[in-house]
Amino acid sequence: MPDTLATSQANAARDPARGHETIVVLDFGSQFSMLIARRVRELNTYCELLPFDTPAERIAGMDVRGIILSGGPSSVYDPDAPLAPQWVFESGLPILGICYGMQLMAHQLGGKVVPGTEREYGPAKVQASAGSPLLQGLPAEFDVWMSHGDRLESVPPGFESIASSGNSPYAVMADLTRRYYGLQFHPEVVHTPKGKEILQNFVAEICGCAGSWTAGNFIEETIDAIRAQVGTGRVICGLSGGVDSAVAAALVHRAIGDQLTCIFVDNGLLRAGEAEQVVETFLKHMQINLVHVEAEEQFLQQLAEVTNPETKRVRIGNTFIRIFEREARRIEDARFLCQGTLYPDVIESASHGAGSVKIKTHHNVGGLPPDMKLGLVEPLRFLFKDEVRRIGEALGLPEEMVWRHPFPGPGLAIRVIGEVTREKLDLLRGADRIVMDEIRKAGLYRDIWQSFAVLTDTKSVGVMGDFRTYGYACAIRAVVADDAMTADWARLPHELLAKMSNRIVNEVHGINRVVYDITSKPPGTIEWE
Repeated sequence: MPDTLATSQANAARDPARGHETIVVLDFGSQFSMLIARRVRELNTYCELLPFDTPAERIAGMDVRGIILSGGPSSVYDPDAPLAPQWVFESGLPILGICYGMQLMAHQLGGKVVPGTEREYGPAKVQASAGSPLLQGLPAEFDVWMSHGDRLESVPPGFESIASSGNSPYAVMADLTRRYYGLQFHPEVVHTPKGKEILQNFVAEICGCAGSWTAGNFIEETIDAIRAQVGTGRVICGLSGGVDSAVAAALVHRAIGDQLTCIFVDNGLLRAGEAEQVVETFLKHMQINLVHVEAEEQFLQQLAEVTNPETKRVRIGNTFIRIFEREARRIEDARFLCQGTLYPDVIESASHGAGSVKIKTHHNVGGLPPDMKLGLVEPLRFLFKDEVRRIGEALGLPEEMVWRHPFPGPGLAIRVIGEVTREKLDLLRGADRIVMDEIRKAGLYRDIWQSFAVLTDTKSVGVMGDFRTYGYACAIRAVVADDAMTADWARLPHELLAKMSNRIVNEVHGINRVVYDITSKPPGTIEWE
């Protein structure tokens, strides 16, 4: 039986690219590379993000209809600049180069790229100078987002400029015969309003993709793949209360029914009402075999007098593993472990090199010990968070669970700064409940990636009526993001912040001051610890 790390064969068998038209994005290091893949997926077309030096054998058997070369931080004329593999230009497939990808295409095919006399970062206007399938349906002038220091001095043989900007005579280039296109700007970011139409033209008109990548057919195909992988074996799944593990469990249950047993380790570190919702949804509503382990006391004992955030994470992770392992061994003939791994997790794990620095232990606590021999079932491995939510809705999960904001594996323990106690957790739950309540009342819950309260370890003097108070300071955190690789603080209305502050101070006895965190990621992280 394979151990939990031996997953490549099983994952390959469930690779959705094997049965669908696929666009491949070769990643040259742009901060927007993952966003390109998400934008293509939004067009109901499967897209996979691969390293720039991926060999041709990697895509053998895939129905690849086109290739996108991403942006990147390098200059193509540098001696150590990453290049596109030769098979890319020998494939006969349509190619779209974006920013560095465009310059790379020009450089490798006989054009000339030089350092720009003026850098071009931020908004710009592009004027189309010739018709092409790529710019079909777009106005003669449109807004884009530029981010480059080098410029294209001459295009390769066979290419022509089909659009320009004030600082880029070759803002868009094209070789219509070979179906090669280059964009000096970024169509994948929201700052290029017509970017979706440009990508749609490339994917549908130029590459001929029909747009068959939908939640419905993903569910059907994944169910078949799970049944083929699992057979008559039993599967265990650790539920955290989050959307990823919930959707993974629901999908596996749809495939194999009572062969699945979910283990919910209730660590006492969830928000108000969340543990009850997990039990209600999975045990009563979905009638899934559920083992509910109430372990709050064990976790609080491990967290007593601990103030270091990394120590908190490690102790929570180790305690979770011990409890989960104990419960898992009680399930006879358990052969597989279901995990809610997502595509960004796969990409981030693959990109970690020897020079990586650990900022903090990953939010999702722990795995199982290596001596537990279980095969991995990862039905969401190729999905982004927004796709997971669509799958969850299609499976009939409650809206409040499907659209729940991301929540860290260590739970409220890393939102209580300093030592974690039951009293502090109760204070934080009260404040957090108010933040969530007001965000929902304002109709902003789905517009915000993540919002929550933090109980700081700072106490300050206050006055309520004629009495002096000495209570904790509470911080409110709300960010907007696509997949949390980067995030910006949410510009919440002042009136909304005032309501939150007033309610927290008046309703949560022990908190007498409220502040709002206006730090973006980077330089900060979304969570405080």
